[in-house]
Amino acid sequence: MPDALGQEAYFDKPFDVGFTVAGFEFGLLPDGQAGSTGPQSLWGMEEIDSAYARLLQLRLTQLDQATGVDGNIKVAAVHNPYGNHLGSIENPHFDAGAVC
Repeated sequence: MPDALGQEAYFDKPFDVGFTVAGFEFGLLPDGQAGSTGPQSLWGMEEIDSAYARLLQLRLTQLDQATGVDGNIKVAAVHNPYGNHLGSIENPHFDAGAVC
């Protein structure tokens, strides 16, 4: 993947490989399968714990509660009423000014 993106991953663990592409987070799950366990879009949030709690109040289904994955990066996921996977990330390394 580094060849395709023209850069090395900034985060490389057995459970997740992370890239920043044009100011957006691009994460790969090395053991993932096609579907909701494969490549996922993650919505950036500044306060993932409160945002996740709000999603649950809106009756979305809990998948993965906000969990630290490395340092101060956190990820979480829910299903909406239609079964769509919605992932979120709190990443202090994200630079909104780099978005094209």
